Amino acid sequence: MQRITHAVIPVAGFGTRMLPLSKSVPKELLPLGNRPAIHYVVEEAIAAGIKHIVLVGHAQKSAIENYFDINAELDHQLRDKGKDELADSLNWLPKDVTISMIRQGKSLGLGHAVLAARPIIGQHNFAVLLPDVVIDPFTTDMYTDNLAFMINEFVTKGHSQILVDKVADEDVSKYGIANLSNSDTSSVDDNIDANASFSVAGFVEKPSLAEAPSRLAVVGRYVFTNQIFDYLESTTASVGGEIQLTDAIDALISKYGVNVTTMLGDSYDAGDMQSYMQAFIYFAQQQLAFNE
Repeated sequence: MQRITHAVIPVAGFGTRMLPLSKSVPKELLPLGNRPAIHYVVEEAIAAGIKHIVLVGHAQKSAIENYFDINAELDHQLRDKGKDELADSLNWLPKDVTISMIRQGKSLGLGHAVLAARPIIGQHNFAVLLPDVVIDPFTTDMYTDNLAFMINEFVTKGHSQILVDKVADEDVSKYGIANLSNSDTSSVDDNIDANASFSVAGFVEKPSLAEAPSRLAVVGRYVFTNQIFDYLESTTASVGGEIQLTDAIDALISKYGVNVTTMLGDSYDAGDMQSYMQAFIYFAQQQLAFNE
């Protein structure tokens, strides 16, 4: 398998859980500490070796694309005032990293958003990072952990990877839950605080605790073989008229096999108001402590 260098970040959602903050500012640009939430997600992708990031958005999300672009007028003014270090910090993307944006067109679900990136991704295998999920950058090594680990597992073993984390019993019904292969189930508890990869038989969407096959919830990081596009293209719309990514994953499992990877560290839901506020306080405290 070739090294994965492409990633998709769907950013078309309106962020209704974050109103009124997200009424005029894209939820992905709301700050966590001193940077927008999506900044950390893009940094994570780059640390894992991604060179081309495709943002899937819509007309009202151009501010996200602008954030990653160079503001020539601002750059010029800062340098004229001798603030070269500040200007350099704003233009932080490595020169070998490209960020493109493509519009989803219609709001037809996560699966449709991923499929919308196909004209840019082409024949490459790729990662998907959901921008609402921000993995703690202060307690994990983005160059080796989680997404980086998943990419390495994909390259060496050839199976698509989906990041999961163990959730509390009362939270099981909020997530897609992994149904592991029987031979792997007994090994999970020994590896729950480390990155480890297990084969998965499928996923159950928001089950009751009694019906849940495990406590491993999908976190929002994926590494896919390019064949996922073919399954997404042939997937019919289901609940709410949306094309579900999980339907295409089930088809991928049946033919090629898919693994889940247990997460190392903590993650925050930056698209949920309570979790976002907790994350903001935590990120700010970490950054203030670092600057003392």
